[in-house]
Amino acid sequence: MNRKSVYVIGAGGHAKVALHSLQRANVQVEGVFDDRAELWGSRLCGALVLGPIERIAELPALPAVVAIGDNRCRKKIAEQWDFEWFTLVDPQAVVMPDAVLGPGTVVFPGAIVQTGSRLGRHVIVNNAATVDHDCTVGDFVHLAPGVHLAGMVAVEEGAFLGIGSALIPNVTVGAWSIVGAGSAVVRDLPAGIVAYGNPARPRRPRSDDDHFSPRHP
Repeated sequence: MNRKSVYVIGAGGHAKVALHSLQRANVQVEGVFDDRAELWGSRLCGALVLGPIERIAELPALPAVVAIGDNRCRKKIAEQWDFEWFTLVDPQAVVMPDAVLGPGTVVFPGAIVQTGSRLGRHVIVNNAATVDHDCTVGDFVHLAPGVHLAGMVAVEEGAFLGIGSALIPNVTVGAWSIVGAGSAVVRDLPAGIVAYGNPARPRRPRSDDDHFSPRHP
């Protein structure tokens, strides 16, 4: 069988993790693309940064992975470019056969996606995160390292769950909300807020400056 080949979009720390997962999965990276001109011509984990994202359109058609941790940025790229999106599962991850992964979703080492769960487009299931049975994870969600979703949890589009946060069964996190690192979610959280604590409570509306898990006061 021919070896798969892909393009990687993004040349930051998250891309390093994705590149190593692609290497372990025996996927050939034909180039990395990033709009930051100062990175062009450099190498990232052995892969050459060839230029801006728009250059992919000039090259032979191959699937691409958006290796960028920021949810809004992934959504913007996915909506701007009509590429085929590659779904990446690290060989050291476990995904049950009946779990559904949307295009562009990545599942990193040590992660587990259990039976009956459905993940949307461009979701990140980061290192050692777990998604238990019958969960629903919306498009552009990022589950940071060590996040644990119990069964039948719903995480709506664009939400970010900070490192080590845990959700009990049947709760919902609303779209584009942020859950702080180490938080315990024991009741539903609304859309568009920042929540943290044990138990996690809404602290303020999410602002345009909020990208990842906030520091606790």
